[in-house]
Amino acid sequence: MDNTCGWIAQTAPLPARDALKGAQQADWLVIGAGITGLCAAHSLAALHPEARIVIVDRQYAAQGASARNSGFVVAHEHPAENELLGRPGFAGFEVDTAISRAASDEVRQRITRHGIDCDFRDNGYFFAVHDADKLNQVDDKLATLHALGASAQGLQGDALHQKLGTAHYQAGIWCGNGNALLQPAKYVKGLLAALPASVSLFENTDITGMERMSNGAIRATSRAGSIEARHVLVCLNAFIPRVGLDHSATFPMELSASLTRPLTEKECAAEPWGVLSTRPLGATVRLTPDRRVMIRNTAEYRTRDLSNGDLLQRRHHHVRGLQRRFPWLTEQDIHYTWTGHLSASRSGQPYFAKVENNLFAIAGCNGSGVARGTLWGRLMAEWASGASSPLLQSVIQRAQPGWLPPRPLFDLGALLRMRIEAVRARSEI
Repeated sequence: MDNTCGWIAQTAPLPARDALKGAQQADWLVIGAGITGLCAAHSLAALHPEARIVIVDRQYAAQGASARNSGFVVAHEHPAENELLGRPGFAGFEVDTAISRAASDEVRQRITRHGIDCDFRDNGYFFAVHDADKLNQVDDKLATLHALGASAQGLQGDALHQKLGTAHYQAGIWCGNGNALLQPAKYVKGLLAALPASVSLFENTDITGMERMSNGAIRATSRAGSIEARHVLVCLNAFIPRVGLDHSATFPMELSASLTRPLTEKECAAEPWGVLSTRPLGATVRLTPDRRVMIRNTAEYRTRDLSNGDLLQRRHHHVRGLQRRFPWLTEQDIHYTWTGHLSASRSGQPYFAKVENNLFAIAGCNGSGVARGTLWGRLMAEWASGASSPLLQSVIQRAQPGWLPPRPLFDLGALLRMRIEAVRARSEI
């Protein structure tokens, strides 16, 4: 079967860019043309209008992981038990929420500044479950969210059914005032189309290594060429090891999703919505503005990518999840199925680092890359340019991804943890 991202397939193609050939020089090199890399390039162009800025991407720009995610703009996350108001973890959760709210605002500013039409819906989304026992301490969670500036409301049974147009979910929290939804491929393609003239982009350019030159610059090498730059920003997230940065304490997760045909108004008359599960491996589901249903109910730690046969098996899993919510849907109602990657860390915090002089890198979006990636791109450009701010310092201080055991111990531990979480989330697929 084809691995075709439904978000990308519904967007207009952009002109192809040349691959890097020969030796080139730049003031700034950004490796990775996803959300973070593109926002970094935009910010660098504003900070250094006379500089030559180059972006390189391993494949076609705006068609990687950034365009393949579920399109949730995260300002307020579902608080864990230890993060509730009055608990020991609340102080850290408060800082993280302030960062996330700034990131969500950054998305809105980018959309407005560049006139990006990406089906942006600024009316929140739901944390919802089929098994009501998997959403506990609702009053405490509402108090926590309210204390941090969210609009939040608990819903159960028929009230939730009316909002979502499906009786599958039995308990939920609607959370707004910052949380939003968008079409991710339209958003990232909008960022790409709005790049200023001072930014050069090379596609299908796989950077295979970097070396420090005698003059202090860094030379990044691809199969057909090289770029020598005075400053380098690595914005590869899950793929950061590809350029030789192996100590980020982050790891890749492979996800798969499907997108259905449009439902009729009789099948579902609800307004567009998004649902995040309270379980790590529970399903992420959306009803899009054109009434398609997107479901992502697999997330795996893998050492190699899914084959087409593997993806077909995941598609069958998507069908089971869809039928729990809309029983009449079958595999024939699915129009697109695809894979994507995210970068995770043990602590849930990113790797946001000055690796060495004039070399900076970012990884570890932990499933919130639309907003975080947008903000990180700007903050990394400012940090690398010598600027500072309270927000930047907060991000640097919170960027503690945690220790990972060496392989193969980590591989075994990660696979075991995934199996345990899959069992815990069985009712939520």
